Amino acid sequence: MSAAFFADSNMSTELLDSLTIAVLGYGSQGRAHALNLRDSGAKVVVGVREGGASYEQALVDGWQVRSVSAAVREADLVVFLVPDMHQKALFAEEVQPFLKPDATLLFAHGFAVNYDLVVPADSHDVILVAPKGPGFLVRRQFEEGKGVPCLFAVHKNVSGQARDKALQYAHKIGGTRAGVLETTFKEETETDLFGEQAVLCGGATELVKVGFETLVEAGYQPELAYFECLHELKLIVDLLYEGGLAKMHQFISDTAKYGTLVSGPRVIDGHAREQMRGILKDIQNGNFAAQWKAEYEAGLPHYKKQLQSELSHPIEATGKELRSHMSWIQQAGEKSHDRSRRNS
Repeated sequence: MSAAFFADSNMSTELLDSLTIAVLGYGSQGRAHALNLRDSGAKVVVGVREGGASYEQALVDGWQVRSVSAAVREADLVVFLVPDMHQKALFAEEVQPFLKPDATLLFAHGFAVNYDLVVPADSHDVILVAPKGPGFLVRRQFEEGKGVPCLFAVHKNVSGQARDKALQYAHKIGGTRAGVLETTFKEETETDLFGEQAVLCGGATELVKVGFETLVEAGYQPELAYFECLHELKLIVDLLYEGGLAKMHQFISDTAKYGTLVSGPRVIDGHAREQMRGILKDIQNGNFAAQWKAEYEAGLPHYKKQLQSELSHPIEATGKELRSHMSWIQQAGEKSHDRSRRNS
């Protein structure tokens, strides 16, 4: 185990107990952090713009909801749990003018700080605590006396106590029950973006779509193509999630194992590896962030067009019809929607 990996269910939180914490945003992560902090005895205020679903949910959860600027005025520690591209304007308009001179800023993702969308004054500690799981899981595990592993990092340590604040914050939301790993804003940001783009979201969905298209173009029924290239993906991902490559190979057939070993490298070959390196380079040198910033500020024209194209892929129509016959998926979907409403 890495020397930078900490697990401590009895960590002292004396430093954080003396601070007022403002949680900005009450979506999936914001709700989980705020409730876990409150249940851990922290003094918490919630800052949300009035009128949205998250505002109503915060009221339901018993918070006396404040405007963002009002919450910031009270806070010794300000937690950014709003989307990346909203943070620049939020910081400039509703946070920076109202910050206490020595307030600490905490982020759950390093994007805005790493790419200078948010540039705090030199008088502020700047830290990161990033749970490696969705908000509903952060909350549920906490309620069960467990936790979700977290990453933590220090960007600025003006007070000399920034690292302790990050560790104690991770502890109060349940992270140290499972373990926390020390990193940097740069490393967290770049690995997170790369994983999303090259493997988890971008890579996986393109692999699914191209596999589906290959079978359909060869004359196979789209329903069979859907089953083999999308539906059964969950079975494999669950095995990988639960026990890595070893568990997957333990539970798939010998034929599947042999095919994996001889054909996997034909798909993810030297060309794919070079493309991954190019994606990582664009993330490291800021090209991706600059492109995303320009797209966002232009009103997202290409983003909307590409997203619509993605959602109009033939695999979507096939999948919608097949899933309508799968009662277990319908039940899971209903629970997911209920949970999303609670966490929005």
